[in-house]
Amino acid sequence: MKLLFAAAFALFVLSAKVDSSAYDKIVAHSRIRAKKEGPNVCALQQVVGTKKKYFSTCRNWYQGAICGKKATVLYECCPGYMKLEGMRGCPAVAPIDNVYGTLGLVNAVTTQQYSAMSKLREEIEGSGSYTFFAPSNEAWDLLDPEVRNGLVSNVNIELYNALHYHMANKRLLTKDLKNGMTITSMYNDLSLHINHYSNGVVTVNCARIIHGNQVATNGVVHVIDRVITAVGNTIQDVIDVEDDLSSLNTVVTASGLMDKLGEPGQFTLFAPTNDAFSKLDSEVMERLMGDKGVLQALLKYHLLNSLQCSEAIMTGTSYETLEGTNIEIGCDGDSLTVNGIKMVLKKDIVTSNGVIHLIDQVLMPDSAKQVMELVGPSQATFSDMVSELGLAAAMRPQAEYTLLAPLNAAFSDEVMSLDQRFLRIILENHILKKKIVLSQLYNGQRLETLGGKFLRVFVYRTAVCIENACLIRGSKEGSNGALHLMKTLIKPAESTMFKLLTEHGGFKIFLSLMEAAGLTDLLKQEGDFTLFAPTDEALAGLSQRDISVLKSDPNALRAILLYHFSKGIFIGGGLETGVTNLLKSLQGSNIKVLFANNSMQVNSVQAPDSDLMATNGVIHFVKTLLYPEDIPVGSQELLTLLRRITRFIQIKFVSGYRFQEIPLTFIKRVITGKVTRVIEGEPTITRVIEGPEYLVRSSSNTELHGPQTEFITSFDTDSERLTKIIQEGTRRVPGRRVPAGARARPRGSRQD
Repeated sequence: MKLLFAAAFALFVLSAKVDSSAYDKIVAHSRIRAKKEGPNVCALQQVVGTKKKYFSTCRNWYQGAICGKKATVLYECCPGYMKLEGMRGCPAVAPIDNVYGTLGLVNAVTTQQYSAMSKLREEIEGSGSYTFFAPSNEAWDLLDPEVRNGLVSNVNIELYNALHYHMANKRLLTKDLKNGMTITSMYNDLSLHINHYSNGVVTVNCARIIHGNQVATNGVVHVIDRVITAVGNTIQDVIDVEDDLSSLNTVVTASGLMDKLGEPGQFTLFAPTNDAFSKLDSEVMERLMGDKGVLQALLKYHLLNSLQCSEAIMTGTSYETLEGTNIEIGCDGDSLTVNGIKMVLKKDIVTSNGVIHLIDQVLMPDSAKQVMELVGPSQATFSDMVSELGLAAAMRPQAEYTLLAPLNAAFSDEVMSLDQRFLRIILENHILKKKIVLSQLYNGQRLETLGGKFLRVFVYRTAVCIENACLIRGSKEGSNGALHLMKTLIKPAESTMFKLLTEHGGFKIFLSLMEAAGLTDLLKQEGDFTLFAPTDEALAGLSQRDISVLKSDPNALRAILLYHFSKGIFIGGGLETGVTNLLKSLQGSNIKVLFANNSMQVNSVQAPDSDLMATNGVIHFVKTLLYPEDIPVGSQELLTLLRRITRFIQIKFVSGYRFQEIPLTFIKRVITGKVTRVIEGEPTITRVIEGPEYLVRSSSNTELHGPQTEFITSFDTDSERLTKIIQEGTRRVPGRRVPAGARARPRGSRQD
């Protein structure tokens, strides 16, 4: 068996090295599949219930089907070989004859007879070098009887000319038949249009070569599956004269693309009939005709920049349209399908610049749809609610919007039971006032909703999220808007982390420790932080003595608490799933976060609740105190305490180790005091504002509040020094007194 496989593989490699075509490679592959049947045997697939046979691709072979229909395996002699009685396989080379005799060898008997009747026989038996695309016997039977009778009744002219159109005056093997080439026929020098596809199918005016490369002494014979007719018109010409395409003619003319359909090329047009256009609502048709850009998108969505004959389609394949998006062309038995739907009424109207397939539906690209028309079945609940609550009617056709459409599963019974006023607010948070496509979203962006709120955008390595909800695959762009699919409902942030934790009521111990460490302002100030907040349940084991131990070393307490914070907002859906995400804490060590199966683990500890959005960050609950495992402890009492309330880590003890002070450069400190003088020297006053309150902002992010005056300064100092300067007043900073209610303007600044 191994030797057999090696021999077959070597044969395939050798065949690939020669100057061969896709057709030749497919035939070579079919020879390998039939190796066990003897020499020179090819394995073909025949569609059950038909006479259609194919040298098939690997995909069709292993599926055991062609065009969705079951296919049986046939073993036949490969082209050019014959059987010998009493011997396996096809050991004999077929006798070589002239073109006329070769027609009989390939069983193109009807074509051979017609050649004799039309006096073509003498020509193809004589000297020369010809290529004859010979219709099979079945091909002649498929020809319209009236046309066939007309040919047979005038054999010396009509039949002779028809057969001459199937011939070229030089020998062309399948390897010579290149995709998109034209061949001059022997009838009035009219062109034959060749297409050679990657699946091995070769067509002549969309007729498939079913038996190729039967070499003759004076040429070569290729058997084809239909009788071909002369081609002279362009796609534009067909649309102009075909009565059933008058509606399409109107649309193409209005779009300004009629000339495009008359240009040389290799196009495929899926042409909607008049009945297809009549199925569209009058309002939709009116809107389309009123927008030239939309009309062009509509037409280009029906047009491919490649020629796809029906016989070349053996399974569903995606093709890019001139509009820019893809459609899937497939087949179901003898029927062509577009995007999985049987809609082709007539196939293979061959023109000089492509092929036309008539369809009974208008294909509507997203780019020609209004934004609400982009919503699909998986977002039907969102669409229904937007319509029922009057938001769809309020969206002006001339304006642009973006829908952040949650999946149906996001609308739980609890959500649906809410009062309609609240439902409307929820929905307004999912509609943006501008058209924003996926490529325009960036980290830190703020998006205004229909309700006037602003949503934050977070861009991660493998996800794009808006507040707590992340986008999933399926974004679309319409003529007046865009659609993004959201896995969950968006919950805009309303409060700071401090307010959320306080109102929750389950973080009293954590908040008291933050206050003792002087870190409460971190929970209140503006910023983008991720907090892994230990619940009271996690810290319930702390006694008053334990809390005193923690508070006794401010540097240790700050280090522990700041290890629960990370700079930046990281929500569960934004983390790469199934791998450990390392987040650098404000303390300096990494926090290990794993997100899998819609749940979060922090340092191997399950987070019971996550993605609580705050105006200055996001909160994830944890049921244990977190501690950086790379930082040792120098106090035995603290070590005992930490081992009792932490989990899944080994804390090292290093006698005498002291925690280092962490610079709180990320905190904007609030200091209350009374200012009686305006600072005019160093530091420099940049603005003085009247009012009942004053505010001082420094380079160390320090804020001061007090009565009378508000002003902004620049300090090259720390917060302690700033406090001292303010307390010393006139002794430290020379200047003049500012009366209450007066407005002062610093030197060099402009008047507000």
